[in-house]
Amino acid sequence: MNSLRSLLFASALGVLATTTIAQARQPNVVLILSDDQAWTDYSFLEHEAIQTPHLDRLARESLTFTRGYVPSSLCRPSLMTIITGLYPHQHGVTGNDPPQGVDRGAMLKHVRQTPTLPKWLAEKNYRSFQSGKWWEGNYAEGGFTDGMTHGDPARGGRHGDEGLKIGRQGLKPVFDFIDDCGDEPFFVWYAPMLPHSPHNPPERLLQKYQKEGRSEHVARYYAMCEWWDETCGQLLNYLEQKKLSEHTLVAYVTDNGWIQDPDSRNFAPRSKRSPHEGGIRTPIMIRWPGHITPRRDDVRLVSSIDLAPTLLAACGVNVNEGSLPGENLLRKEKGDATQRETLFGEIFEHDVADLDDPAASLMYRWCIDGWWKLILPKDGRNAELYDLKNDPAEKQNLAKDQPETVVELTKKINQWWPIKPK
Repeated sequence: MNSLRSLLFASALGVLATTTIAQARQPNVVLILSDDQAWTDYSFLEHEAIQTPHLDRLARESLTFTRGYVPSSLCRPSLMTIITGLYPHQHGVTGNDPPQGVDRGAMLKHVRQTPTLPKWLAEKNYRSFQSGKWWEGNYAEGGFTDGMTHGDPARGGRHGDEGLKIGRQGLKPVFDFIDDCGDEPFFVWYAPMLPHSPHNPPERLLQKYQKEGRSEHVARYYAMCEWWDETCGQLLNYLEQKKLSEHTLVAYVTDNGWIQDPDSRNFAPRSKRSPHEGGIRTPIMIRWPGHITPRRDDVRLVSSIDLAPTLLAACGVNVNEGSLPGENLLRKEKGDATQRETLFGEIFEHDVADLDDPAASLMYRWCIDGWWKLILPKDGRNAELYDLKNDPAEKQNLAKDQPETVVELTKKINQWWPIKPK
């Protein structure tokens, strides 16, 4: 009897130890970044043509926010915000290219002096892998332990170089990294230049979207969105195949929007580089089995600045209180009743005007307060005010009809980031 009790007690201890280890296990993190895609361009958001079955499934399995935003609708400042958790005027990266006559290497000082997700995660012994779009020189500049982008301007280094092969030419480098990590926790930055131009989808997908009355440019863009979805499916399926899904937090966001001009290869107004919904809005999804209850939230305002504090909290990284402006979305899921009232953002020129003065390149500041949205040009004149609940396409500027609201939201913007109009 004593032997049986001892055996049962030992077994119970073993179960308890296994449960404790499972609960304490650091999650792997996979960050999936779409590139130049409108927030509407998914079948789970009821697009009339585009099919995204793999991302539809991810949305069903995730905490999915449809009112997600990026502060800035240009890729380099937006990506830097995602990896630092800071607004562009805080991390210093405001545009894609340096001032005329300034060497590109001079822009790397910002990433070198700013904490990033890979740098923070290294404190918890995470390995990290960069693939796809990356503007900040060699992957090591951002703190990645492994990666694809060499960042050498002499060999075509600008915004990803070798890293841009990912997705369009398969995902083997990502898979090899995951395999090499073994039992080590890992962070994957999966940012292929998809569905970004060039819009050269596989012929089988292009044929699927070609039809009478739809321009070739639009058909190509639609096909690129489904091609992007296929690569996401390959990555998510690999995690399942390797039995890693249950221990991996997957987050999804787009760097900025895109509305295809039907008459050219370019983007239409009010999308990329604009402060309108077509430029700054994105679905944000977080999947973490056993820790997050899947559901869709069509009301709460969230931002890409929330990803860093959320991922760091999940991985057990302590960040100084107040050092990041975003919110830990996991804390809210666990009963934090506080609700963000206002979301902020900023739009800059494509080329940086001054490496050390973000305001020099500023075009607009914007905020969303509940369902009100104010777009404030740098000079403070000709503001645009929209009621997003009743006018999600931003067709009716109510600034002249609602002057009190303009004044109130302008005050909030100036409290968030005060600048002096010139």
